[in-house]
Amino acid sequence: MQAAVALRMLRQAFRDAELASADLDARLLVEHLGGVDALSLIREPDRPLSEAQVQALADAQRRRLRGEPVHRILGFRAFHGLHLTLSKETLEPRPDTEVLVDAILPFLGERAEKKGAARVLDLGTGTGAIALALLSEVPALSAVGVDISPDALETAKRNAHINGMGGRFEALLSDWFSRVSGSFDAIVSNPPYIPHAALPLLDREVADHDPLRALDGGDDGLQAYRIIARDAGAYLDEDGRIAVEIGWDQQEQVRALFEASGFWWINTVHDLSGHDRVMLFSQDDRQAG
Repeated sequence: MQAAVALRMLRQAFRDAELASADLDARLLVEHLGGVDALSLIREPDRPLSEAQVQALADAQRRRLRGEPVHRILGFRAFHGLHLTLSKETLEPRPDTEVLVDAILPFLGERAEKKGAARVLDLGTGTGAIALALLSEVPALSAVGVDISPDALETAKRNAHINGMGGRFEALLSDWFSRVSGSFDAIVSNPPYIPHAALPLLDREVADHDPLRALDGGDDGLQAYRIIARDAGAYLDEDGRIAVEIGWDQQEQVRALFEASGFWWINTVHDLSGHDRVMLFSQDDRQAG
């Protein structure tokens, strides 16, 4: 089978199934499972695929039509310019979370330049996406990635080594702060924030394939923020920062929780759709918004 033919067949199957990203999904699968880059698909549309590649694409088509996300099928996802492998117990990193990286990055860059080095704590690190994206931008930065899942931590460590940052990333098995020690210039987190009752309403691709404990934020979706707000102060350097991802309608509640614990709200950053997505806090009122 020719690469262009395989692409047309996949694209049509996905369109017929009314997949939202039918054309992109088909292209990604042909590129990565067929070993054909985008330019080759244009220049060499008649390029033949091997029998093994055709079979891999047929298997991928079946999985995608059953609702498995394309990046789960591929086993990796790009995030902030990094190649990150996925595993069963890691949340698939998404573009909205890049907003958190960009929101805290200027502070960490300035901090590292001023002090000569800086440390960041990533709570619920999963694939290591947030911590590793920050490490890739700030050479003088080191990170501790915390997770309760051994599988997730192995994935994060693998991603750190794949991206050449294994020496600056420590994976720590811990239930939030329970085994954390030392202090940090910034604490970052994309915690579970979906209210328990809303979990059945999630898209099938999320509900069936992302790990439940990376989604379930308790009865009101705020359980993780209570823990972070309560305990983060003991691990935050003077003038340090906290950056957390939030649900689109949680800004007021999250702000109230952190302010009740003595933090000052700096600002809230919107995602690509214009929704509240990331909140920054400080223990220094001079930085308050």
